[in-house]
Amino acid sequence: MHDSTLRHPIRISHLPMAGLRLLPALVLTLLVGCSAAPLPALKPPVPQTWRNASAATANPAQPDLHNWWHAFDDPALNALVERALDGNLDVAAASERLLAVRTLYKHTNDKYLPNLRADTNQVIQPDASASYFIAGFDALWELPLFGALKSTHRLANGNLDAASAQLQGTYVTLVAEVVRCWVELRTAQEQARLLVAVRDADREKLRLLQVRAGLKLVSPVDVANAQAEVARADAALTDPQRAINANAQQLAVLLGQSEPDPAWLEEGGQQPQLGSWQMTSAPADLLRTRPEIALAEADVLRAAGEAGISRADVYPHIGLGSSLDWSLNILAHRRVIHSGEGIFSIGPVVDMPLFDWGMRIAQAHAKDHELQAAVYAYRQAVLQGVAETETAMGDLQQLHLRETAAEQVTQALDGNAAALDKRRSLGLSSTLELQDAVIAQQNAQLALVSARAERDLAYVSLYKALGGAPLPPVDVAADYDAPKHAKDAR
Repeated sequence: MHDSTLRHPIRISHLPMAGLRLLPALVLTLLVGCSAAPLPALKPPVPQTWRNASAATANPAQPDLHNWWHAFDDPALNALVERALDGNLDVAAASERLLAVRTLYKHTNDKYLPNLRADTNQVIQPDASASYFIAGFDALWELPLFGALKSTHRLANGNLDAASAQLQGTYVTLVAEVVRCWVELRTAQEQARLLVAVRDADREKLRLLQVRAGLKLVSPVDVANAQAEVARADAALTDPQRAINANAQQLAVLLGQSEPDPAWLEEGGQQPQLGSWQMTSAPADLLRTRPEIALAEADVLRAAGEAGISRADVYPHIGLGSSLDWSLNILAHRRVIHSGEGIFSIGPVVDMPLFDWGMRIAQAHAKDHELQAAVYAYRQAVLQGVAETETAMGDLQQLHLRETAAEQVTQALDGNAAALDKRRSLGLSSTLELQDAVIAQQNAQLALVSARAERDLAYVSLYKALGGAPLPPVDVAADYDAPKHAKDAR
């Protein structure tokens, strides 16, 4: 089927009887054309159970998707999240985009409602003997045939769902980034404190070895090795300082401010930790909460709407039109204005391309392929969400085991250092042996701090994969005024 590039609207006017004869055909076409192709089945491949979920306990911890960071029991972190939700510029921009889409959504049906337009024109006859001023009104009511109305609703609903998913995705990313930066900031501060203790212990060990070297009790090689350890300890201090500066500055960006709060850089803050927390039951509503999946589903709905509109465009555009025009001879009425001749017309309007080299059909087929691509992208988004959730739950379990083992190592070395200190006080052990024990003790503490941070970050990754975040405020997420028949759009 090939159609022309010349679009000639056929306006049938001054033919009331012909219009009446066409009414039954128009009504029949309207009834047949209101249908649209059904939406494709998405069939999300979700697992029946989570492989990496912890075994249930007597009092299982229920996942809290909307306030998950409260598990750290850190009032400073809770306050930071609230400030970020209020001041983040990405959230503000996403909220405005959602409001813009909602504003247009309320007018989804407007293109299929009767519209009235007024216009004027000046017409000069070729012999310049007369000049006419023409004023009039044109009314047009295009009928949403061939599934155009339902497809338009699908497109509008898809745009609205996409904007909502993008806003929720902004919330998810923001909360996860705030928690991550705070964990890394406090972890770096704790690491800096422990590294200073290690450096001081290395310096004390170097001093003791230098004394022994003066007494010819140790070799110069031992002194040189101790000097290298002190230099390495000084160099190691630069990494946590860089992390402190970077995370403090990023927190300021997330909160919508140019400078970090001085309180963030003060020493003495405790590293957030989950303690004995474990996820013993994984949420079952991943498809509902993960913004990436919701956005992919909205893309399917939008693609279905665009495909339906392209299919409707293959057929003629049919409507009802009317016009009322007045013409005034300017030269004949230059002194006294009299009423000009009025022309009124009403009747069916058909806009039908006759030949366009098959472009409209090609566009319809192309939109069908884009719809199928959106379905595949949705299934891929579900698979990706399941994979990230399973990976995060597995990491959380394994890192909990690592943290437990690091705690045991720390407890053992703490006991060893206490025993050597007791022996030194009794004259049964040297101060040099005690310094070695203190250094080992501090290094074990550093390993424990790193293990806790990794577990904390795995916890953040898990809830980011699940789409955990607060719900948008009421003024942004309020129910929109759905257009008529919007419930049938899907």
